[in-house]
Amino acid sequence: MTSKMITRVEGPVIVLERVFDAPPELVFEVFSDGEHLKQWWGPRGWETTVSKMDFRPGGSWHYCMKCMDKNQGDFYGMESWGKSVYHEIDEPSKIVYTDYFSDAEGNTSEELPASTTTMSFEEFDGKTKLVSRTVYESADELKKVLEMGMEEGITQTWDRLEEYLLAKK
Repeated sequence: MTSKMITRVEGPVIVLERVFDAPPELVFEVFSDGEHLKQWWGPRGWETTVSKMDFRPGGSWHYCMKCMDKNQGDFYGMESWGKSVYHEIDEPSKIVYTDYFSDAEGNTSEELPASTTTMSFEEFDGKTKLVSRTVYESADELKKVLEMGMEEGITQTWDRLEEYLLAKK
């Protein structure tokens, strides 16, 4: 049974919370290794086809998600590139990074909003409560990514994460 994601929007901030049936050390590990991320990152029907990670403060993760599901119509074959730059890593409890839309070379987009996320991995009755607090420059920028389907995409991504963690146990 999957745990429900709780979402709160507070002006330019979106807070997402979900409990995973795995210890914080394991949940942190699958966020900190590019090969793990390739197995579950992205909404259903999308695969992470590129995952280059330098997991340290000042390092980055450059990745590409590609729609592999023909049932998704115009999205089929589409690529979505992203780049995360890490600022703070406190294993196994916290990761702080800035997330950008990018191109295949890692150049960040000026047109699409960047955000800074603090992910907390909290022990919760033998499980992990994952809290993601993401700050945009403005409420309008947050609204833009919500209208692009960000909340549904993260819900599906975290569903895939839960399935991956259950297989790792």
